[in-house]
Amino acid sequence: MTADLLYAALGLVILLLAGDSLVKGAVNLSLRLGIPALIVSLTIVAFGTSAPELLIAVKAVLDNAPGIAFGNVVGSNTANVLLVLGVPALISGLKTDECDTRRNYVFMLAATALFIALCFAGPLTWVHGLILLAGLSFVLYDAFVSARSHRRDAIRGAADAAAEQGEEDEAEEEEEEIEGADPTLAGWKIGMFLVLGLIGLPLGADLLVDSAVNIARVIGVSETVIGLTLVAIGTSLPELATTVMAALRRQADVALGNVIGSNVFNLLAIIGIATFVGDMPLPPEMLRFDIWVMLASSLLLMPFVFLGWNMTRIWGVVLTGLYFVYVLILLF
Repeated sequence: MTADLLYAALGLVILLLAGDSLVKGAVNLSLRLGIPALIVSLTIVAFGTSAPELLIAVKAVLDNAPGIAFGNVVGSNTANVLLVLGVPALISGLKTDECDTRRNYVFMLAATALFIALCFAGPLTWVHGLILLAGLSFVLYDAFVSARSHRRDAIRGAADAAAEQGEEDEAEEEEEEIEGADPTLAGWKIGMFLVLGLIGLPLGADLLVDSAVNIARVIGVSETVIGLTLVAIGTSLPELATTVMAALRRQADVALGNVIGSNVFNLLAIIGIATFVGDMPLPPEMLRFDIWVMLASSLLLMPFVFLGWNMTRIWGVVLTGLYFVYVLILLF
């Protein structure tokens, strides 16, 4: 089993590095082709950062191991709330009373409810996938309209401020900063990042899924449990790193927005696309327990989103404690 653990770790590292490489290459290629930064940030960056989870889901369905696919998504969503927000809250607290994430949070709850309803409708097929992707399209369109409106208001405010100061130059639209964007990046480097990402993602997914299945067989637990724990925690590491840095920089909106956005994409995009590879029957134990834990963890965010509660260190202890209890229940 030691070899399988090493292969799983190697596969995870390859996935994370390849996902980052693909995002960097795709972002710079898109901007080089003249695609607006707003479109790039809402589509390419969002999909690219979810590429590891997507490749794991596709590989798991092809290998007839849907428990890993579902476990990765459901486990990641649970870990995102309890662990990814709990750890930074434990470290420095999150000042969430000034965050306005109500609209996106409602979308997350709606996506969760839709996913659970479809799970009870039977094995997920491409028809269910179309419904999930339709929901994703609505969320993306709403985000695009909101972002464009926000940018227009910002430009108008800058123009008014310039006019009040008597400046003759018109206010110029500020370029949106996108993670991974580098105007000086050479064309051959863009190609290299794309190739490394496209090669590394399926390679990492293959290593991780195969080794996860082997580990499950050796220790006598289901593939679903491995997906809910080992795979889910591993693929949540980028979100954890992002939220910890956001907490240290006192950017609670970034931390909360990152988790909410990731959860929406996991349910609507990853499962939606994976259904086109093959039918996905949900393991019965997940219907009885895990999807309800995911829903309950999502509802735990309600007072922080709607009532203006701050996520203090005490809440960090509660959230991380609840996550470790959940993992212990799964393993024992």
